[in-house]
Amino acid sequence: MSLNLLDLFCGCGGLSCGFERAGYNILLGIDNDAKALETFELNHNGAKSICGDITEITYKKDIKPLLDGKEIDVIIGGPPCQGMSLSGPRKFDDPRNKLYLSYIRLVEEIKPKAFVIENVPGLVALFDGQIKDSIIEKFTKMGYNIQYKILCAADYGVPQSRKRVVFVGMKNGDFTYPDQLPEQVTCSMALSDLPPLENEIGEEVAEYETKPQNAYQKIMREKSNVVKNHIAACHSEKVRTIISLVPDGGNYKNLPEQYRNSRNFHVAWTRFASNKPAPTIDTGHRHHFHYKYNRVPTVRECARLQSFPDDFIFLGNKTQQFRQVGNAVPPLMAQAIAKKLKKELE
Repeated sequence: MSLNLLDLFCGCGGLSCGFERAGYNILLGIDNDAKALETFELNHNGAKSICGDITEITYKKDIKPLLDGKEIDVIIGGPPCQGMSLSGPRKFDDPRNKLYLSYIRLVEEIKPKAFVIENVPGLVALFDGQIKDSIIEKFTKMGYNIQYKILCAADYGVPQSRKRVVFVGMKNGDFTYPDQLPEQVTCSMALSDLPPLENEIGEEVAEYETKPQNAYQKIMREKSNVVKNHIAACHSEKVRTIISLVPDGGNYKNLPEQYRNSRNFHVAWTRFASNKPAPTIDTGHRHHFHYKYNRVPTVRECARLQSFPDDFIFLGNKTQQFRQVGNAVPPLMAQAIAKKLKKELE
């Protein structure tokens, strides 16, 4: 059974990538980042996209004409929660919540069999839980059984300790969250086969450094025989020297006194730990360093730590690429959710 999917706030398509790997048919992505949508279309076979303000996009006028008569079975997405506001008790309809409200409105217009919302864990406690309660209340009124759970990506084969809250709503039946995997994937397990780029910038298309060393690398390389998006940053000699003084898994606290205060917030000068999953990959990548080499990770290394397969190519300049990777939902975590949901819907 093929399930058709709409991805709201899709970015480059991390959620869609996971759902596609689980056998869903990605029809359309909506976002306001044109370059991220180019990446989305390139990597999702035949999917279309709409670039625009979601608050002005409707199903009948904008979405339906692009679907070639197909029905949408599932809606997924992670509405940004910047500007999340409750002005006064339970006033979720504040205009500053318009992105969330647009997601809810489109579910109401389309009436899919199921939907998935992903967001930062802090959403659960925001305004004493009133945002979360409002989301549950609105979807329950529409006839959906909805639940939520905070998941850690490292429990689903992603080499990253990224936590996210995932809401799942179904018209019929109750969703049960996927089981955690017994073993975690570490940074060295994720990255050890990629070119080291120790004294070079790298090339647009490169050869792998080694054969796949483990099951994770085999998954990442299934459809790829070359390395792309793997270009190193040019660091000054001073920065390289400072990085070299930070041990595996260490941070600014391990530096000599004269360097310690150059960046003294808690993630400054953090070197990935080779024997653990990475911390949350963000959109900037200036404060985390390779577990072994004296440089920030490349776009491809960050994509590996997010569990994007190597055949997933990022477009745009490096800043845009890093933002696309950092804003994404880890595909392997998305795939675990997608497989479980597919079972419930079949």
